Amino acid sequence: MITNYAKKRTPGAQFNPAPVVKATTDVVFYCWWRSDPCANLAHLPGFEAELASDYRLIAELARLDLAEVLARVRDGHRPYIARLSGAPVAYGWSAGNRASIGELGLEFAIPAGNRYLWDFATLPAWRGIGIYPRLLQVIIAREAAEAERFWIGHVYDNSASGRGIVKAGLGEAGATGCPDGQALTFAATGPAARERACAGLLGLGVSLSRSVRSV
Repeated sequence: MITNYAKKRTPGAQFNPAPVVKATTDVVFYCWWRSDPCANLAHLPGFEAELASDYRLIAELARLDLAEVLARVRDGHRPYIARLSGAPVAYGWSAGNRASIGELGLEFAIPAGNRYLWDFATLPAWRGIGIYPRLLQVIIAREAAEAERFWIGHVYDNSASGRGIVKAGLGEAGATGCPDGQALTFAATGPAARERACAGLLGLGVSLSRSVRSV
């Protein structure tokens, strides 16, 4: 999962700017739109997930300062927690206002009706049993009444994250790249309409090439 950092809005702040630093890796993006079918995952006994209200627990699981967790919440980010037989095993965040992606040097506003899902992790002892896709599905189901489109990304080399995202029912939209070695662009690996929507979300130009690497 890519590491994203929420940033406070400042007067006159410009969102969706050109990258402020050179991208350090390619990122593959996925989406789920309200008209899409839901993936059917087998029942996982003991699994449950909810919007978290215990911010100290989120801070402990994510190894964050409590002040950082509280700052994210104030900025409109919603933390979720997954449990298995009552034990906290995973967490993730849903952003509905703004977000940033450190690996790409991007900061972007999130339009109304959209959500950007970020900073997910499953504790090591519970990996490989399907916690991640089920947590994604819970978040989408809970917020789909307010949001029509959900977006998520992972660095190219993190294929395990990509598999979990696809299992949850999200489809590829595209991936970032630097075809000329300098300018960060976005190329489709999915339907053209979703490519354009994702590129617009990130504030990136669309590459004419569709050869960006994909998981």
